[in-house]
Amino acid sequence: MRAAIQSAVGLGMLAVLAGCQQKMADQPSYRALEPSRLFVDGRSARPIEPGTVSQGPLQVGQLLFTGRVAEPKDQQSSPQGDRSNRSNSESLGGKALDDYSAVFPFPTTLTELKRGQERFTIFCAICHGPTGNGDGIIVQRGYTQPPSYITDNSRGLAHRGIQMPLREVPVGYLFDVVSNGYGAMADYSAQVPAHDRWDIVAYVRALQFSQRMPMDKLPEGQQASAKSVLEDTP
Repeated sequence: MRAAIQSAVGLGMLAVLAGCQQKMADQPSYRALEPSRLFVDGRSARPIEPGTVSQGPLQVGQLLFTGRVAEPKDQQSSPQGDRSNRSNSESLGGKALDDYSAVFPFPTTLTELKRGQERFTIFCAICHGPTGNGDGIIVQRGYTQPPSYITDNSRGLAHRGIQMPLREVPVGYLFDVVSNGYGAMADYSAQVPAHDRWDIVAYVRALQFSQRMPMDKLPEGQQASAKSVLEDTP
């Protein structure tokens, strides 16, 4: 009698388990593009409701988030594009060089430069060094050396046949490399917000100016001091 009861209980448990397994395997969820009788339009995939806000920061403004300016109409009308009115007919990644913005999307003040210096020290100096000469601490330990912001040409542009010092490239190009990476450099769009990336670019440009400033561009009060230092330098 006891054995019969145990067998009945065992069979009942097996039946319950089998039923649970079947329900889990055949869930009442829709597959991609599967029709539904629940909605009037017959679609299981529902359209986005009006007023829906995307996850993450709202990306309004092409320049702020891409470093590029809007393409001219003549570029949009032809698959190849008429580049006769461009200052440089070479292209980078399908974009002409002057599609990269030469200006910042917002005014760069001392506040932005200090913020850029802070972010540069945290994220960039480990490879590029504190002065932007590509002698960061991990480079000294064998990591791939990046180009100097001060003296070297752009490697990315060189692969497109454009020989241009990094101190002369458009700021939008620098922003694009910081955002999307290049070569051994990873992208930083996930770690660094767009505004901070522009602040970093502003600080890099300040580093470039500080080490390559033409003498006649200095304030008159500093020209004499600079000449004195240069004369005393072997």
